Amino acid sequence: MAVAMLSVFVEPMTRELGWSRGMLSTAVSLGGLCAVVTSPILGRWLDRYGSGAIIGISSLLTGLLAIGLGFVSNPVAFYLFYVPGRMIFSGPLELGLPTALSNWFIQRRAKVLAIDSIAKGAGLAMMPFIAQLFIVGWNWRTAWIFLGIWTLVLGVIPSLILVSRKPEDMGLEVDPVKPSADNDSIKNNTSVLTASNEVNLTVHQAIRTRSFWILAIFSGLGLMAQAGISLHQVAHYINLGLPTTSAALTASTFAIAQIPASLFWGSLGRRTAVRYLLAGSAFILALGSIASIVSTTIPTSILASFTVGFGVGGIHLLIRLVWADYYGREHLGSIRGLTMAAQIGGQAIGPVLSGFMFDYLGSYSWPFVIYAVSVLLAGIGVLFATPPQPPEEPKSN
Repeated sequence: MAVAMLSVFVEPMTRELGWSRGMLSTAVSLGGLCAVVTSPILGRWLDRYGSGAIIGISSLLTGLLAIGLGFVSNPVAFYLFYVPGRMIFSGPLELGLPTALSNWFIQRRAKVLAIDSIAKGAGLAMMPFIAQLFIVGWNWRTAWIFLGIWTLVLGVIPSLILVSRKPEDMGLEVDPVKPSADNDSIKNNTSVLTASNEVNLTVHQAIRTRSFWILAIFSGLGLMAQAGISLHQVAHYINLGLPTTSAALTASTFAIAQIPASLFWGSLGRRTAVRYLLAGSAFILALGSIASIVSTTIPTSILASFTVGFGVGGIHLLIRLVWADYYGREHLGSIRGLTMAAQIGGQAIGPVLSGFMFDYLGSYSWPFVIYAVSVLLAGIGVLFATPPQPPEEPKSN
């Protein structure tokens, strides 16, 4: 139910069924809005019960819903299957694994989140292209059924039996920090995070910090651009005259770019203040958004898609890292569940903005300009998101 995955279905589904792209995009937004309501509840469940069962059940439902999409023939049926699937993807699947990894690791958190991002990037690189092969070789219905079966095979049983809430639940310690690990941090005037000195804020304490709101706004604007561009990038390049297979390759390029992006941003995650990295990734995304407008050949479209993916890869990784680093593990699920409202809200606005502006103007240029300006401003603003201070201990008489 990823936006990048749906992008390869936009052109064949709208052409065969006679739907507008705005109508198709609205389903993405409705699913996101539903996730806004459920994410705070889900976050509390993650803190209490862990991610394993939630990811397993979510994968089961997502797989069945994807199979159902292979049989739709009218907008109501499409909405009934896609909206809850998108809600699950935006909430449980987005929150579950990064929260589990952040709970298991502190000093190595940037590395393991980078590995997670690499795996997701590899999947997003392969699956749109594979889905396109199914669409070309058979039809878009067969592609949906294949994706549903694939999700059931890989997502259910492994999550239920392999994912635990925290290392402390199994009598283990969070990743130990060797003395030599301090060297790079000391050089860069940053402290080494450990289980003994991490800041753990409650939801009520977190929302009283300036950085909470800056990061929430940054998430919303950054993910608005990501969703608005990635859903429509294949249709955008087809509209500019590229062959369908070449246009689908831009979706894979967008995903592939997140692999080196994860390596790059993850390697800097413990050497440079996270807010500087967030700003850098936003500036790169703004550049890629502008490049997408003027790219009319296969090489330039590939380069523009790579630039967008590199920026998005940084934003995805660093947002997950900064919430855990700034606010700790104890209430991470609840805090992330609350802030997902901004992130999902942005993801809900982006596709609709692109879809309806295309329906009205016949071009994606103006929405892509809006995204570039938005993430540029977000990148400047996030520079002021400094780490929150530990809560003051109550004074004893």
